[in-house]
Amino acid sequence: MPYPSKTDRQTILSAAVKQLAHVGIRDLSLRNLAASLELAPNAIYRYFSDRSALEAALASEAARQMELALRRAADGREPVTAIREMSSAYIKFAKDNRHLYDVMMSPHVPKHDAIQHQSLWTFTVEQVQRIAGSDLAAQASVALWAFLHGAVALEAAEVFGDSKPASGIGFGLDSWFMALTTRGQPKEALRTKPTNRKSKRKVSARESSARRGR
Repeated sequence: MPYPSKTDRQTILSAAVKQLAHVGIRDLSLRNLAASLELAPNAIYRYFSDRSALEAALASEAARQMELALRRAADGREPVTAIREMSSAYIKFAKDNRHLYDVMMSPHVPKHDAIQHQSLWTFTVEQVQRIAGSDLAAQASVALWAFLHGAVALEAAEVFGDSKPASGIGFGLDSWFMALTTRGQPKEALRTKPTNRKSKRKVSARESSARRGR
């Protein structure tokens, strides 16, 4: 077997990503991972102190790969198209890398491994800000991620089966864009127009006269 110094952290992590794709996080084995690299199990612990440390590294790697996918999708595109392409890339990444995505979204990632997650979040907010403005960018990004993650989760659970609307994702994004437009309007624009209220009052007056004449 190769001496541990002949391997490195990235080699082990890449092998873990491949194993994860085949067996999922529950069956991820440090012993099998070491065997696939022809290493003694102790060699893994030189770079990852325990399984939790390896899972945290996998979560960071997932966030890094996700960000690359979103950056490619948004590159050179105007704001609205960029968000639509990013959304498609997000869903595709989650489908094509289901186990890696699940690790990224798990709640157990240590804080010291959050740098890639923060980078992914920062990039998303920057893109959303091009449409929503600085005041709404963060909360609009949360809403967008919640929608996309929900779509991925429902798809993975096969909730809708074959009957799911093919246009559901587009409808959801349209609703998200509409919400931003509505939030950006003055409050007066959301109220009923005065002409409508006057019309209703006129109808009510005619109805009252008709009742008195009966």
